[in-house]
Amino acid sequence: MERLRGDFPQLEIVHFSNYEGIEEQVREAEIVIAWSLRPEQIKQAKKLRWIHSPAAAVHQLMFPELIHSDLILTNAREVHGPVVAEHVIALIFALAKRLPQAARLQEQRKWGQRIMWESLPRPREVSEATVGLVGVGSIGREAAKRATAIGMQVVAVRENPGKPKPEGVETVYSVAEIEQLLSRSDYVVLAVPTTPQTRGLMNADRLCKMKADAYLINVGRGPLVNEPDLIHALQQKQIGGAALDVFEHEPLPADSPLWGLENVFITPHTASLTEKLWERHYAQISENLRRYLAHQPMLEVVDKEKGY
Repeated sequence: MERLRGDFPQLEIVHFSNYEGIEEQVREAEIVIAWSLRPEQIKQAKKLRWIHSPAAAVHQLMFPELIHSDLILTNAREVHGPVVAEHVIALIFALAKRLPQAARLQEQRKWGQRIMWESLPRPREVSEATVGLVGVGSIGREAAKRATAIGMQVVAVRENPGKPKPEGVETVYSVAEIEQLLSRSDYVVLAVPTTPQTRGLMNADRLCKMKADAYLINVGRGPLVNEPDLIHALQQKQIGGAALDVFEHEPLPADSPLWGLENVFITPHTASLTEKLWERHYAQISENLRRYLAHQPMLEVVDKEKGY
């Protein structure tokens, strides 16, 4: 906040560490930077012109009061995309080399070479494996570049398959053809926004279309996956396993069966967290502030009708 005040002395900038008491300030604000607002707060904010979400996902803001307004909505998809893509590649290596299993064996002081070899799926090579990207927005595009660089084949599903193929993507399927991607992929990566069309995207039927030794990686949002269906598939070992950074309810409840499954690797919604995160946020926010004040086109504007 101090940097913003120094760079934009013409603005009055108010900072809250939580949402307590925010209503009065929102009513007078022209710009709000926040993870979310409630519909009634939008209605009361007569001076509001622009909302910026520091998250990539904006489904929490997709209510009629905002969708049908003249408010500009921007998000941080380009801030998070490259960093989350790194996390995707880290998870692929961790799953391929069975690193979570090795960590559990270390905790038990157990030399588990034979255990790791004899348990399925066995440790494998990443080169020439196929990664299926469900979504090729900022995360998907960056993941495709990195996956190709380490010798992986990349296929993808996107809403408009007729657009030019992103760098590194061999084949693009339509949403209706997602089962073809699932049947080809050794690693299925969910990186689409949460919309009414994508909620519960990975359900029992689609999980059955994955290879028996394939892994599901979710770095998008928890609602993309039907959690009870995934838990059942993992318990029955219908797929090789899953690496999950996001969940339907966060923090993940202590009584969730996911905690106890050996074929699940959990990271606590940390895919986008790095020591440079807020520096990256500052660069985007300050640039958009300059553009807003100069009445220039802004970066990362959300299509409110599409929800991303």
